[in-house]
Amino acid sequence: QVQLVESGGGSVQAGGSLRLSCAASRYTGNWMGWFRQAPGKEREGVAGIYTGTGTTYYVDSVKGRFILSQNKANYTVYLQMNSMKIEDTAMYYCAARTLWSPLRELRAADFGYWGQGTQVTVFS
Repeated sequence: QVQLVESGGGSVQAGGSLRLSCAASRYTGNWMGWFRQAPGKEREGVAGIYTGTGTTYYVDSVKGRFILSQNKANYTVYLQMNSMKIEDTAMYYCAARTLWSPLRELRAADFGYWGQGTQVTVFS
């Protein structure tokens, strides 16, 4: 089992920044991902990091704006969100991937452990 706890959400003006944290009870050696879900929309993958090597993956909508990092010593993954847009407003979830195959896309079904989520609101 892996417990995940997100923090760092809040409200920010468009163009501003927020940093989310995901504290895991342990690493599994697989990908950790960030997903988001806006009201009335499906959950979508945002970014992922392969904890073993630090390799990162971003969806096109956040490339150049969001940055992943990690602190292996305390099993924490960070999502630095810059140049934020109103469309970034959503509940953000941290997840640990349980499918052991090369990552080609961030699919929620491939992640078996989830945090409770943290709300991010971007206002104009």
